[in-house]
This record gives sequence, C-alpha cells and structure tokens, in this order.
Amino acid sequence: MGESIASEVIAASLGGAFSASALYPLEVLKTKMQADSKQTCDNADQTAPSKNDNEERKEDSHHDTADTNGTSTVQKKLLPDKKKSMTMIDYARDMYAQNGLVPFYAGIETSAFQSAVEKALYYFAYTAMKNVYSFFAGSEKHMGTAVNLILGCFAEWAHLPITLPLDCWTTQIQTGDNGTKKPLAILMSMLSEGDGIRGMYKGIQAYYVLCLKPAIQNTVFEQIRRILLIRKKLLNRSKQGQSSPYSSLNEDTLTASEAFILGMVARTIATVVVFPYLRAKVMLQSQKKNDSGGDGASTVDPPNIPAMILKMYSNGGLGECFQGIGPELTRGVFSAALMLMCKEKISYLVHKALQGGRV
Repeated sequence: MGESIASEVIAASLGGAFSASALYPLEVLKTKMQADSKQTCDNADQTAPSKNDNEERKEDSHHDTADTNGTSTVQKKLLPDKKKSMTMIDYARDMYAQNGLVPFYAGIETSAFQSAVEKALYYFAYTAMKNVYSFFAGSEKHMGTAVNLILGCFAEWAHLPITLPLDCWTTQIQTGDNGTKKPLAILMSMLSEGDGIRGMYKGIQAYYVLCLKPAIQNTVFEQIRRILLIRKKLLNRSKQGQSSPYSSLNEDTLTASEAFILGMVARTIATVVVFPYLRAKVMLQSQKKNDSGGDGASTVDPPNIPAMILKMYSNGGLGECFQGIGPELTRGVFSAALMLMCKEKISYLVHKALQGGRV
C-alpha cells in the first residue's frame, strides 16, 4: 500500500511539473484572455456615458485627431473590445508584438511548483483513500463511478489550503505588468495592498463545483483504463504461445499513445462540465483591490461566484459563460494528456524500483 502511494505521488508530481512547464505559454494566454474579457465587460458596465461625458469626449476627440501617431483616445479605449474579438493566435501575436517572449514565461517557476504540489497532494489523498476503501470494502480490483467521484472531490479539497494561494499568486503574475515585475514583488503587493492572507483564497467558493473537474477527469480516465487493461489481458491470454518478455508491462500499463489520447478525452469532458465556474474563479483572482470607482466604491464583479455566472449569462448568454474555452481546452487537454502519459510510465517505473524488481 505504501509503495503504491509513493509511486503515485512521485509520478504525479514529476508529470505535473513537466506538463505545466511544457505548455506554460498556453496557460498564460488563456488566463490573460479570460482576464481581459472580464475587464472589457466591466468597462462596458461601469463607463456608460452620460451627456456631459459625451460632450467632453467629443471635445477631446478633436484634439486627439491631431496626434502624431494618428490614434485617438477614443480609439485606444476601444482596444479591449478589439481584444475580446481576437482569436487565440491573434492574441498571441499581439502579446509578442508588444512585449516579446517575456510575458509568455512570466511566473513559470511558481506554476511548475504549484502543479507539482497540487498533483502530488491530490494523488496522495486519492490513492490513500482508495486503498482504505478497498481494504474495508474487500474490493481491490474495481470501484464504482460514484465512489471514484466522491474520493476525487475529497482529494481535490485536500490540497487547496496550500495550492490555492499559489494559484492566486500565479494568476496575478500572468495578468499583471506583462512579466516586468518580479514574482516576489507581486506577492508582497498582494499581501500588503490586498486583503492579506484572506485575499490569497479568492475564488474558493468555485471549488464547490470545481472539485468535480479532477474527479471527473480521473474517474473517466480510470474507468476506461480499467476496461482497456482487461481487454489487453484477455488478448494476451488468447496469444499465450506468442507472448513476449514485455507482455506483463503491456498488461499493467497503457502505452504512451493510449494514455495520451485517453487523457485528452477525460480532460475535455471535465473542462466542458465545469468551465463557467473555472472562468468565474479566474476573473475573481485577477481582480485587484484598487479596482474601484472615483467615489471609492468598489466596482468589481460581486465576490459571489454564482452571481458572477448569472451576470455573465445575462450579458451574453451561454456564449459569454464559455468565453475563452478554446484556449482552456487547448492547454488543458494537452496538459492533462501529457501529465497522465508521464504519470502512467513513471508510476510503473517507481513502483518496480520500490519493489526491487527489474523493469
């Protein structure tokens, strides 16, 4: 039992750090797109022009047209709206044209560390609870879908006290100053100018639903994996006379391509189910304390996650709720597939090494 937990934790930690680092530019891209979408919606609601404002803007526009760059203030204010209609590739080109490669890798260290800790703690809790359940239930070979989902939800909550502050910190690094500000300086700013430690847990309400994401992903992966491995064993037994010295490996693990494709399918299903809550969490974490109106009253989105989702739906229907799902699926699907592929192989190697056997 101890060997099983150790192999799962080591494999998940290494796989998580590797996948997060390899696909980090996509992570930055999807986070900034979702945050800019929030700012665009906020600006549209908060800056509804009055008659006086319109008159002032008309006067300003006459002066702005004489700008040597040929760009008026009004045109500059419309840039967020243009960004909202950009595709992922257009947005990436715009980021590169303005700041080069720097913003694409801002915060990669904290993201890799967060992913390693998150995956290690998740699989530690999940594998330990699965082993305990199997011991008392007397069924080590198979657990039902409902049990897998419940254990996955509990395992997700197990790592949040440590990983949610890291997630909030990483989001602030990705959405602020285009990578020009040091991560430690951003952390100090969050603690001193924001709500302190309490502010590091922004968006925790979303995890009442978001805890289902890794649970669904892991459940889909494990259930289909179990079916595939049973099928492999049956095929190997039907070809006993032609068995290779690697048949036991093939029976115990998926191939790299099988794990990769299965990981993509599992992550896609999980992401689509919980995406509105995921977007609401990113929007909340990207907010800053000084996002307020001139009278000092806060003008940011309400801190209640369901209220934020309801506001998104009222503003633009389901399309608004799923704004940015393209980059999220692109990064998330490949990240999960890469992580699960690495974990599948590393877990087998670590398990064999702990047993003192040969691979």
